[in-house]
Amino acid sequence: MPPSYARIDPRFAQPGHPPATIDEFDGVRFLHLGTSWVQGAMRLAKPDAIELEYIQLMMMWTLFKDAPRQIVQLGLGSAALTKFCYTRFPDARVTAAELNPNVIAICRALFGLPANDARLDVRETNALDFVLDPANHGRADVLQVDLYDQEARGPVLDSLEFYQGCHDCLTGDGIMTANVFGDVHRYDTNLATMQQVFDAVVWLPEVHDANIVVLAFKNAPQLDFSLLYERAAELKRRLNLPARNWVDGLKEWMHDHA
Repeated sequence: MPPSYARIDPRFAQPGHPPATIDEFDGVRFLHLGTSWVQGAMRLAKPDAIELEYIQLMMMWTLFKDAPRQIVQLGLGSAALTKFCYTRFPDARVTAAELNPNVIAICRALFGLPANDARLDVRETNALDFVLDPANHGRADVLQVDLYDQEARGPVLDSLEFYQGCHDCLTGDGIMTANVFGDVHRYDTNLATMQQVFDAVVWLPEVHDANIVVLAFKNAPQLDFSLLYERAAELKRRLNLPARNWVDGLKEWMHDHA
């Protein structure tokens, strides 16, 4: 008998794409793409919270932006970021681009992803097509990039063309967060490519299973750590995010790269 994560539900196994599968442990539901690699998670008792630490890190942009009008997610995962942004930023439009229809279907059925409405637009589309489309350029205040296939060896998209497209989708002071989990040699390649495109690129030490989250700015901000710590305390109160740890990580990064 196959392991629990490989139990295929025909609703989430459209041909031509990896099947979306789940398992559950200790009150947490995990998303897989037919393999043992975890693509996302949801605590059943807190379905709108962000369970995984590296996914929380993808919200680092909140240290610099408090009222985004447009948030874009490339790679839906278990919809944790999309749901969180949709519920916690009620004045923002939230768009998610996901290539695999099985992922969209399982998120709607088993991970609490709402149906599309005036503020939420989950699209079945290729992320590269999305960022290269001129109709999407200059619109996103925030871009969250977490693109992995079932093998999770490295980001599915990491070319100069792709990151230039990400840059082009941002507003003038827009911010991208990106997870660069994968084979070690891919880290330097991704970071170097981002640095060719963005005005400033910083990253925090890996937090879980080699996930490293990068913060890329279209225009470099002035970092005032006293203000960032004040902002972190507010984020802890308002969104229950461990933002002080992020500021500590940024401070450490600045010291190491001075």
